[in-house]
Amino acid sequence: MAETRWMPLESNPEVMNTFIHKLGVSKKWQFTDVYGLDPELLCMVPQPCCALILLFPVSEKYGDYCKTEGERLAKEGQKVSPEVFFMKQTIRNACGTIGVIHAVANNKNRIGIKDASVFSKFLTDVKTMSPEEIGKRLENDSSIRDVHKTCAEEGQTEAIQAEENVDLHFVALVHVDNSLYELDGNKPFPINHGSTSNDTFLEDAAKVCREFMSRDEKELRFTIVALSEM
Repeated sequence: MAETRWMPLESNPEVMNTFIHKLGVSKKWQFTDVYGLDPELLCMVPQPCCALILLFPVSEKYGDYCKTEGERLAKEGQKVSPEVFFMKQTIRNACGTIGVIHAVANNKNRIGIKDASVFSKFLTDVKTMSPEEIGKRLENDSSIRDVHKTCAEEGQTEAIQAEENVDLHFVALVHVDNSLYELDGNKPFPINHGSTSNDTFLEDAAKVCREFMSRDEKELRFTIVALSEM
Protein backbone atom coordinates (compact mmCIF):
# COMPACT_ATOMS: atom_id res chain seq x y z
CA MET A 1 0.00 0.00 0.00
CA ALA A 2 1.36 3.43 -0.95
CA GLU A 3 2.52 5.66 1.89
CA THR A 4 0.27 8.63 2.62
CA ARG A 5 2.13 11.96 2.50
CA TRP A 6 0.99 15.52 3.17
CA MET A 7 2.72 18.82 2.57
CA PRO A 8 4.38 19.97 5.83
CA LEU A 9 2.60 22.65 7.82
CA GLU A 10 4.76 25.71 8.43
CA SER A 11 5.71 26.68 12.00
CA ASN A 12 3.96 30.00 11.52
CA PRO A 13 1.24 31.30 13.88
CA GLU A 14 -0.73 32.86 11.02
CA VAL A 15 -0.86 29.55 9.14
CA MET A 16 -1.70 27.55 12.27
CA ASN A 17 -4.41 30.01 13.29
CA THR A 18 -6.05 29.80 9.89
CA PHE A 19 -5.95 26.02 10.19
CA ILE A 20 -7.56 25.74 13.65
CA HIS A 21 -10.14 28.47 13.07
CA LYS A 22 -11.29 26.90 9.79
CA LEU A 23 -11.71 23.62 11.65
CA GLY A 24 -13.82 25.13 14.41
CA VAL A 25 -11.65 26.51 17.22
CA SER A 26 -12.80 29.78 18.78
CA LYS A 27 -10.91 32.80 17.46
CA LYS A 28 -10.32 33.87 21.05
CA TRP A 29 -7.54 31.26 21.04
CA GLN A 30 -4.55 31.80 18.79
CA PHE A 31 -0.99 30.66 18.25
CA THR A 32 1.75 33.24 18.82
CA ASP A 33 5.53 33.12 18.45
CA VAL A 34 7.68 32.45 21.50
CA TYR A 35 10.73 34.64 20.93
CA GLY A 36 12.94 33.07 23.56
CA LEU A 37 13.00 31.02 26.74
CA ASP A 38 14.46 33.62 29.08
CA PRO A 39 12.00 34.82 31.75
CA GLU A 40 11.66 38.31 30.23
CA LEU A 41 10.79 36.83 26.82
CA LEU A 42 8.38 34.29 28.26
CA CYS A 43 6.57 37.22 29.86
CA MET A 44 5.65 38.36 26.35
CA VAL A 45 3.61 35.19 25.73
CA PRO A 46 -0.12 35.98 26.13
CA GLN A 47 -1.79 34.33 29.10
CA PRO A 48 -3.48 32.01 29.70
CA CYS A 49 -1.31 29.70 27.62
CA CYS A 50 -2.46 26.10 27.29
CA ALA A 51 0.06 24.47 24.90
CA LEU A 52 3.44 24.88 23.25
CA ILE A 53 4.44 23.38 19.93
CA LEU A 54 8.17 22.92 19.36
CA LEU A 55 9.74 22.49 15.93
CA PHE A 56 13.21 20.97 16.10
CA PRO A 57 15.76 19.20 13.88
CA VAL A 58 15.80 15.41 13.92
CA SER A 59 19.41 14.31 14.24
CA GLU A 60 21.38 11.18 15.05
CA LYS A 61 21.85 12.53 18.59
CA TYR A 62 18.09 12.86 18.99
CA GLY A 63 17.56 9.34 17.69
CA ASP A 64 20.05 7.99 20.25
CA TYR A 65 18.30 9.92 23.01
CA CYS A 66 14.87 8.56 22.04
CA LYS A 67 16.20 5.00 22.13
CA THR A 68 17.67 5.52 25.61
CA GLU A 69 14.51 7.25 26.80
CA GLY A 70 12.30 4.44 25.51
CA GLU A 71 14.41 1.79 27.22
CA ARG A 72 14.34 3.73 30.50
CA LEU A 73 10.57 4.19 30.46
CA ALA A 74 10.01 0.56 29.51
CA LYS A 75 12.01 -0.42 32.60
CA GLU A 76 10.79 2.22 35.08
CA GLY A 77 7.28 2.86 33.78
CA GLN A 78 5.41 6.15 34.05
CA LYS A 79 1.97 7.44 34.98
CA VAL A 80 -0.15 8.66 32.05
CA SER A 81 -3.59 10.10 32.71
CA PRO A 82 -6.44 8.41 30.80
CA GLU A 83 -7.58 11.94 29.94
CA VAL A 84 -4.58 12.51 27.64
CA PHE A 85 -5.51 12.56 23.95
CA PHE A 86 -2.71 10.89 21.99
CA MET A 87 -2.52 9.78 18.37
CA LYS A 88 0.11 8.10 16.25
CA GLN A 89 1.51 9.66 13.09
CA THR A 90 0.78 7.47 10.09
CA ILE A 91 1.04 10.27 7.48
CA ARG A 92 4.50 11.35 6.32
CA ASN A 93 5.21 15.07 6.91
CA ALA A 94 2.01 15.57 8.94
CA CYS A 95 3.75 16.08 12.31
CA GLY A 96 2.80 19.78 12.36
CA THR A 97 -0.86 18.95 11.89
CA ILE A 98 -0.70 16.26 14.54
CA GLY A 99 1.05 18.66 16.92
CA VAL A 100 -1.78 21.14 16.44
CA ILE A 101 -4.41 18.43 16.96
CA HIS A 102 -2.65 17.32 20.15
CA ALA A 103 -2.61 20.93 21.40
CA VAL A 104 -6.30 21.49 20.64
CA ALA A 105 -7.68 18.08 21.64
CA ASN A 106 -6.08 18.17 25.08
CA ASN A 107 -7.66 21.57 25.74
CA LYS A 108 -11.03 21.07 24.04
CA ASN A 109 -13.02 21.80 27.18
CA ARG A 110 -11.09 24.99 27.79
CA ILE A 111 -10.75 26.67 24.41
CA GLY A 112 -14.19 26.10 22.91
CA ILE A 113 -14.73 24.16 19.70
CA LYS A 114 -17.83 24.92 17.65
CA ASP A 115 -20.51 22.24 17.66
CA ALA A 116 -20.80 20.35 14.37
CA SER A 117 -17.39 21.72 13.25
CA VAL A 118 -14.78 19.53 11.54
CA PHE A 119 -12.69 19.35 14.73
CA SER A 120 -15.70 18.54 16.88
CA LYS A 121 -16.78 15.72 14.56
CA PHE A 122 -13.26 14.29 14.38
CA LEU A 123 -12.81 14.27 18.17
CA THR A 124 -16.23 12.66 18.65
CA ASP A 125 -15.52 9.98 16.06
CA VAL A 126 -12.16 8.98 17.57
CA LYS A 127 -13.19 9.10 21.23
CA THR A 128 -12.93 5.33 21.76
CA MET A 129 -10.16 4.63 19.23
CA SER A 130 -6.56 3.59 19.91
CA PRO A 131 -3.72 6.00 19.00
CA GLU A 132 -3.03 3.94 15.86
CA GLU A 133 -6.69 3.96 14.84
CA ILE A 134 -6.88 7.74 15.31
CA GLY A 135 -3.87 8.14 13.02
CA LYS A 136 -5.58 6.06 10.35
CA ARG A 137 -8.81 8.01 10.84
CA LEU A 138 -6.92 11.23 10.09
CA GLU A 139 -5.57 9.71 6.86
CA ASN A 140 -9.15 9.28 5.67
CA ASP A 141 -10.50 12.63 6.85
CA SER A 142 -10.89 14.60 3.63
CA SER A 143 -12.14 17.72 5.45
CA ILE A 144 -9.03 18.07 7.62
CA ARG A 145 -6.78 17.06 4.71
CA ASP A 146 -8.22 19.74 2.42
CA VAL A 147 -7.89 22.50 5.05
CA HIS A 148 -4.36 21.32 5.82
CA LYS A 149 -3.40 21.46 2.14
CA THR A 150 -4.77 24.98 1.73
CA CYS A 151 -2.94 26.24 4.81
CA ALA A 152 0.33 24.49 3.91
CA GLU A 153 0.29 26.21 0.52
CA GLU A 154 -0.28 29.65 2.06
CA GLY A 155 2.82 29.77 4.28
CA GLN A 156 5.43 32.53 4.01
CA THR A 157 8.19 30.18 2.87
CA GLU A 158 8.19 28.15 -0.32
CA ALA A 159 5.90 25.19 0.20
CA ILE A 160 7.63 21.83 0.59
CA GLN A 161 5.93 19.23 -1.54
CA ALA A 162 4.44 16.10 -0.03
CA GLU A 163 6.94 13.78 -1.71
CA GLU A 164 9.94 15.54 -0.13
CA ASN A 165 11.56 14.29 3.06
CA VAL A 166 11.88 16.72 5.95
CA ASP A 167 14.41 16.57 8.82
CA LEU A 168 12.38 18.83 11.12
CA HIS A 169 9.73 17.56 13.51
CA PHE A 170 6.95 18.97 15.72
CA VAL A 171 5.99 17.93 19.24
CA ALA A 172 3.28 19.37 21.47
CA LEU A 173 3.58 20.11 25.18
CA VAL A 174 0.32 20.17 27.13
CA HIS A 175 -1.01 20.20 30.70
CA VAL A 176 -3.42 17.40 31.64
CA ASP A 177 -4.42 16.44 35.18
CA ASN A 178 -1.57 18.38 36.79
CA SER A 179 1.14 16.78 34.64
CA LEU A 180 3.15 18.09 31.71
CA TYR A 181 3.06 15.80 28.69
CA GLU A 182 5.18 15.67 25.55
CA LEU A 183 3.09 14.35 22.66
CA ASP A 184 4.94 13.04 19.62
CA GLY A 185 3.07 10.90 17.11
CA ASN A 186 6.32 9.09 16.24
CA LYS A 187 6.75 7.84 19.81
CA PRO A 188 4.85 4.85 21.21
CA PHE A 189 3.23 6.79 24.05
CA PRO A 190 3.01 10.22 25.71
CA ILE A 191 6.00 11.28 27.83
CA ASN A 192 5.19 12.55 31.33
CA HIS A 193 7.63 15.32 32.29
CA GLY A 194 6.34 15.77 35.81
CA SER A 195 3.95 18.00 37.66
CA THR A 196 2.69 21.36 36.41
CA SER A 197 -0.24 23.74 36.88
CA ASN A 198 -2.06 26.42 34.92
CA ASP A 199 0.13 29.02 36.61
CA THR A 200 3.48 27.28 35.98
CA PHE A 201 2.78 25.51 32.67
CA LEU A 202 4.64 27.96 30.43
CA GLU A 203 7.76 27.95 32.60
CA ASP A 204 7.67 24.15 32.98
CA ALA A 205 7.17 23.59 29.24
CA ALA A 206 10.00 26.03 28.47
CA LYS A 207 12.30 23.87 30.59
CA VAL A 208 11.49 20.85 28.40
CA CYS A 209 12.20 22.94 25.29
CA ARG A 210 15.60 23.88 26.74
CA GLU A 211 16.34 20.18 27.20
CA PHE A 212 15.64 19.56 23.50
CA MET A 213 18.00 22.39 22.56
CA SER A 214 20.76 21.24 24.90
CA ARG A 215 20.98 17.87 23.15
CA ASP A 216 22.49 19.53 20.08
CA GLU A 217 23.82 22.96 21.00
CA LYS A 218 25.24 23.60 17.51
CA GLU A 219 21.76 23.47 15.97
CA LEU A 220 19.82 26.69 15.50
CA ARG A 221 16.68 25.39 13.80
CA PHE A 222 14.31 25.54 16.75
CA THR A 223 11.03 27.45 16.78
CA ILE A 224 8.27 27.51 19.38
CA VAL A 225 4.67 28.70 19.19
CA ALA A 226 2.21 29.02 22.07
CA LEU A 227 -1.56 28.50 22.03
CA SER A 228 -3.01 31.31 24.14
CA GLU A 229 -6.23 33.15 24.81
CA MET A 230 -6.12 36.59 23.21
